[in-house]
Amino acid sequence: MTRRVLIADDSMLMRRMIGETLVSDGWEIVAEAADGEGAVRKYRQLRPDAVTLDIIMPGPPGAGMKALTDILKIDPNAKIVVVSALNQTKIISKAIRAGAEDFIAKPFMPEQLQDTLRGCVESPLYV
Repeated sequence: MTRRVLIADDSMLMRRMIGETLVSDGWEIVAEAADGEGAVRKYRQLRPDAVTLDIIMPGPPGAGMKALTDILKIDPNAKIVVVSALNQTKIISKAIRAGAEDFIAKPFMPEQLQDTLRGCVESPLYV
């Protein structure tokens, strides 16, 4: 069974890099979003198995965190991995407390992203 993912990042280049990394691991990219509102809208429509979400997104301050919490309101079991260049412990902790499954700092190793996403949807530890 193909795993389905939504990629949310304001950088088209980063969306492409994440997409290529996940497609090579058997994922289907069901949608991409360039901002938090688009991520929430597309999650509501498509209900993918996992989401990669940049925490720093265009829009009002906190737009990425708002997208995270809005997606979890739609589906409390959503599997969201924050993929962000922001490597501040306070923000990472806040995202994990809000319900993100994990955090990956950019730049990332392809295997790290693949293993983390796979673990989110396959491992009982992430349930």
